[in-house]
Amino acid sequence: MSNSRPRSRRDAGGGAGAAGRDELVSRSLQSAEHCLGVQDFGTAYAHYLLVLSLAPELKDDVKETFQYTLFRWAEELDALNRIQDLLGCYEQALELFPDDEVICNSMGEHLFRMGFRDEAAGYFHKAVKLNPDFSDAKENFYRVANWLVERWHFIMLNDTKRNTIYNAAIEKAVCLGSKSVLDIGAGTGILSMFAKKAGAHSVYACELSKTMYELACDVVAANKMEAGIKLLHMKSLDIEIPKHIPERVSLVVTETVDAGLFGEGIVESLIHAWEHLLLQPKTKGESGNSEQYGKVIPASAVIFGMAVECAEIRRHHRVGIKDIAGIHLPTNVKFQSPAYSSVDTEETIEPYTTEKMSRVPGGYLALTECFEIMTVDFNNLQELKSLATKKPDKIGIPVIKEGILDAIMVWFVLQLDDEHSLSTSPSEETCWEQAVYPIQDLADYRIKPGDHVMMEVSCQDCYLRIQSISVLGLECEMDVAKSFTQNKDLLSLGNEAELCSALANLQTSKPDAVEQACVLESTEIALLNNIPYHEGFKMAMSKVLSSLTPEKLYQTMDTHCQNEMSSGTGQSNTVQNILEPFYVLDVSEGFSILPIIAGTLGQVKPYSSVEKDQHRIALDLISEANHFPKETLEFWLRHVEDESAMLQRPKSDKLWSIIILDVIEPSGLIQQEIMEKAAISRCLLQSGGKIFPQYVLMFGLLVESQTLLEENAVQGTERTLGLNIAPFINQFQVPIRVFLDLSSLPCIPLSKPVELLRLDLMTPYLNTSNREVKVYICKSGRVTAIPFWYHMYLDEEIRLDTSSEASHWKQAAVVLDNPIQVEMGEELVLSVQHHKSNVSITVKQ
Repeated sequence: MSNSRPRSRRDAGGGAGAAGRDELVSRSLQSAEHCLGVQDFGTAYAHYLLVLSLAPELKDDVKETFQYTLFRWAEELDALNRIQDLLGCYEQALELFPDDEVICNSMGEHLFRMGFRDEAAGYFHKAVKLNPDFSDAKENFYRVANWLVERWHFIMLNDTKRNTIYNAAIEKAVCLGSKSVLDIGAGTGILSMFAKKAGAHSVYACELSKTMYELACDVVAANKMEAGIKLLHMKSLDIEIPKHIPERVSLVVTETVDAGLFGEGIVESLIHAWEHLLLQPKTKGESGNSEQYGKVIPASAVIFGMAVECAEIRRHHRVGIKDIAGIHLPTNVKFQSPAYSSVDTEETIEPYTTEKMSRVPGGYLALTECFEIMTVDFNNLQELKSLATKKPDKIGIPVIKEGILDAIMVWFVLQLDDEHSLSTSPSEETCWEQAVYPIQDLADYRIKPGDHVMMEVSCQDCYLRIQSISVLGLECEMDVAKSFTQNKDLLSLGNEAELCSALANLQTSKPDAVEQACVLESTEIALLNNIPYHEGFKMAMSKVLSSLTPEKLYQTMDTHCQNEMSSGTGQSNTVQNILEPFYVLDVSEGFSILPIIAGTLGQVKPYSSVEKDQHRIALDLISEANHFPKETLEFWLRHVEDESAMLQRPKSDKLWSIIILDVIEPSGLIQQEIMEKAAISRCLLQSGGKIFPQYVLMFGLLVESQTLLEENAVQGTERTLGLNIAPFINQFQVPIRVFLDLSSLPCIPLSKPVELLRLDLMTPYLNTSNREVKVYICKSGRVTAIPFWYHMYLDEEIRLDTSSEASHWKQAAVVLDNPIQVEMGEELVLSVQHHKSNVSITVKQ
């Protein structure tokens, strides 16, 4: 009996406990639903956590509502910048639903927005593994894959010549006695594996990117070298002896060089290596085993340059027109590209852009001979140290051909040792691009034989800088009028009269005028130079506003007459004065002068959505120069609390006459969430109002392009000299290549262009999410890719082509995993799917 009482008490307690738990679960569910109703998402989320911890069997029943609550609460936390709380909520959610691809994907999106790309990629990758058909996660993973494993990794690993020469130089060094090796910036670990195969006893490799480090671990293990290569997930600058490696090494191998040679920090990392990680170098005439001395591969480099004329570089880096669709650009607004490098600033941004000059559309013209800029010995510590502190060298290069001075193009020869070298010259078949220094701030860009292009070169901030570019004319010792860059040493060469004359010519604006330097992305500068774009928009906007005017005029006159009759006064105002303005909203990305163009079309109140202060000031100055009252142009983001509320009414009782949306990214892809923006926009249009563009047609064609294959995936083991790297890095290949120039892409067209898709922003019922397109083969070959571009219809007559010569947009291409052999006369069927803003194209066989 004594035993039965506690047992019955336990039973009773258990029953009461279960009933109490059920009651609490029921109440919590009701409270959660009530909180959702009043949009108190934080409290609703807390109630759901309690429900799921008490009653895990309800997971399936409340999953969708829980997800919705989590996402809305996360948005609020994000807006409040409560990052730790946001991440904590997702961690709790993933403990409850570890295999939920939707939660994984959403967590990745938040991490990506915060700048944690590596971590975001992990969640996107997991979401795709959990559900390979989850298109949102796939699209996110593809977008982040481009950041994590940049496309040059594929191109470089496919460059057999580069791999062979590096392998030979490493093999030679190891055979001569350099048996302990450190690979700085290991990437996939290919150079470390070359060293191990050559017979190095100890190989260490450091890699800062988490993704590349993990990739290298997999690659090294797959090639059965994990016992002989120690991989470190860290910067070489943080390596300590004996904490990370036991002793100094005899050989450092690295390829931490970019198109401008120094941009990946090779100087800084080698100074640190010589001081802390490498054995002392062998001095001249000294004998002894290489194992006792330190050395670096590459041993040295010579940097070369050439002044060139190139219309493509010019249109992306200099605004070359004074008037755009009737809008005058004043001289007190100075547009500059990000590659502009001022002598006086302490900017550490890359002072150059990069181009594959052999493929630049329209080509280029050499205006000078190739000239040597500088040499650098990577095996000389003192020389490396002096590079960053040395005063700039002045160089003068004779002009050999008349033309327009657009850029200094730069490449280098990497001397790996006394026998092996690699050139990044545009005339070589190589994986490398060239560094391009666009020229800005000259009064006159036309040069001729007899002139000298003057410049200063240095390695400030561990970047190769080419600045103070000017032109020394044949007529006088220094024609200062050709340059806005003032250099006291050079100015003193001219006589007093010439100097006064030159300085008079330098004055470009009134002393009291406000001058605004306005930095634009290269695509924004190309957009300003795109005359058909602006004239097309002006014409289309004018047609819409003209069609709306009679209706508005009639309504206004009717109201006005009634008012006049009731007040018994004569007509004192003109109709123009009493007309309500047309409201025009431009929500295109980046810098746009379309609102100012709209302001020239009558009684219009234009709104711009530019974000940067310098862009707003520039637009105000342009408005002023075109005699607009300052209040004409409104900056819409000042009127809305956040960017997500950008599409709303101009006033509580007004609607927009025109809304301009950016449908295509400069990269060649459809903008994210564009159809959702279009749906909101349609609700905010007045009767007869329009969205621009009204619809978009997507075109494509079938091509054979070995280049696209090699830029998209590593092609087997032959290119990597038998090392098994392809399956691992190819996990990061993406189905769509962006930022392509179709006009200069090495490819053979195998079909004519065909219409693939219609996106209608004004009449959405015309859109289809799935479509099959028959393509007629007009040339036999291997289909490797489907490049695509768009025709944007502002109305039925006005069309903009994103593949035209004047276009600021690039093109994109779907690259096939497995090329398809086709014969002339055959037909291929393409399946085109459109989900949200994502388009996939597959070949049906």
